[in-house]
Amino acid sequence: MVSPARTFRYTLLFLAAALATPTVWAHAHLTHQYPAADAEVTAAPQALTLNFSEGIEPGFSGATITGPKQEGIRTRPAKRNEQDNKQLIVPLDETLKPGQYTVNWHVVSVDGHKTKGQYTFSVK
Repeated sequence: MVSPARTFRYTLLFLAAALATPTVWAHAHLTHQYPAADAEVTAAPQALTLNFSEGIEPGFSGATITGPKQEGIRTRPAKRNEQDNKQLIVPLDETLKPGQYTVNWHVVSVDGHKTKGQYTFSVK
């Protein structure tokens, strides 16, 4: 029969090992972006820059942007920054007029997990 103290020690050892190992099953979460969420910019951006907590797969990642009248804004294909696999750049194909814009993004991290989200910003 295993003593309760021994079971407790093994449980603590298992938990310590689990917490010390890097998370390999994590999702790519949006850490910061330009334009920033809820920001009001004076100059219309030429591209959206989205930064994630993990590397992303560019072929399965992208973003759409919707304008003040709920119209879709034309973009060019999203691309991953060659020097930073955590950064997605979405070039805009048109100049944004004053108003509020909604960005809907979706990414697949390099470990295959999908995440998505949205945020808004305004052009003054």
